[in-house]
Amino acid sequence: MTKIDISNLHTTKLGVLRIKRNLGLDTDDVVNYCKRAVLSVDSGSILQKGKNWYVNCNGFTLTINRHSNTIITAHIN
Repeated sequence: MTKIDISNLHTTKLGVLRIKRNLGLDTDDVVNYCKRAVLSVDSGSILQKGKNWYVNCNGFTLTINRHSNTIITAHIN
């Protein structure tokens, strides 16, 4: 079973801008938004593929590097 370390989930400054743009978010606390999204899905919605996790949330997918716990991007489904 895939386990994402929520406490160490983070992103870069460019990641914040990319995620906000891709999801149309109005919040500056992108990491907290993503943490809540990851916690709200069941384990079947998390796919490990290569070096990344793909988390299928309600209407969008988060891409998270599984070694560094960095949120790379998000895309609307």
